[in-house]
Amino acid sequence: MLKVMEWVPIVFFTFKILVFGTGMFFAIKWHYDKAKKEKEKKNNETSGS
Repeated sequence: MLKVMEWVPIVFFTFKILVFGTGMFFAIKWHYDKAKKEKEKKNNETSGS
Protein backbone atom coordinates (compact mmCIF):
# COMPACT_ATOMS: atom_id res chain seq x y z
CA MET A 1 0.00 0.00 0.00
CA LEU A 2 2.87 2.37 0.79
CA LYS A 3 4.37 1.91 -2.69
CA VAL A 4 1.10 3.02 -4.31
CA MET A 5 0.93 6.15 -2.18
CA GLU A 6 4.45 7.21 -3.20
CA TRP A 7 3.57 7.94 -6.84
CA VAL A 8 0.15 9.56 -6.23
CA PRO A 9 1.56 13.03 -5.30
CA ILE A 10 3.92 12.89 -8.28
CA VAL A 11 1.03 12.20 -10.69
CA PHE A 12 -1.21 14.86 -9.15
CA PHE A 13 1.61 17.43 -9.09
CA THR A 14 2.44 16.73 -12.74
CA PHE A 15 -1.24 17.01 -13.69
CA LYS A 16 -1.54 20.26 -11.74
CA ILE A 17 1.50 21.74 -13.52
CA LEU A 18 0.06 20.74 -16.91
CA VAL A 19 -3.35 22.24 -16.15
CA PHE A 20 -1.98 25.51 -14.75
CA GLY A 21 0.61 25.77 -17.52
CA THR A 22 -2.05 25.33 -20.19
CA GLY A 23 -4.29 27.83 -18.43
CA MET A 24 -1.52 30.43 -18.21
CA PHE A 25 -0.62 29.90 -21.87
CA PHE A 26 -4.18 30.53 -23.04
CA ALA A 27 -4.63 33.49 -20.67
CA ILE A 28 -1.50 35.17 -22.02
CA LYS A 29 -2.47 34.34 -25.60
CA TRP A 30 -6.00 35.73 -25.07
CA HIS A 31 -4.68 39.01 -23.64
CA TYR A 32 -2.06 39.32 -26.38
CA ASP A 33 -4.65 38.70 -29.13
CA LYS A 34 -7.08 41.13 -27.51
CA ALA A 35 -4.47 43.90 -27.37
CA LYS A 36 -3.44 43.20 -30.95
CA LYS A 37 -7.07 43.40 -32.12
CA GLU A 38 -7.63 46.69 -30.27
CA LYS A 39 -4.44 48.12 -31.79
CA GLU A 40 -5.58 47.13 -35.31
CA LYS A 41 -9.00 48.64 -34.67
CA LYS A 42 -7.42 51.88 -33.46
CA ASN A 43 -5.16 52.03 -36.53
CA ASN A 44 -8.10 51.43 -38.87
CA GLU A 45 -10.13 54.21 -37.23
CA THR A 46 -7.34 56.77 -37.51
CA SER A 47 -6.38 55.91 -41.08
CA GLY A 48 -10.00 55.56 -42.25
CA SER A 49 -11.11 59.07 -41.37
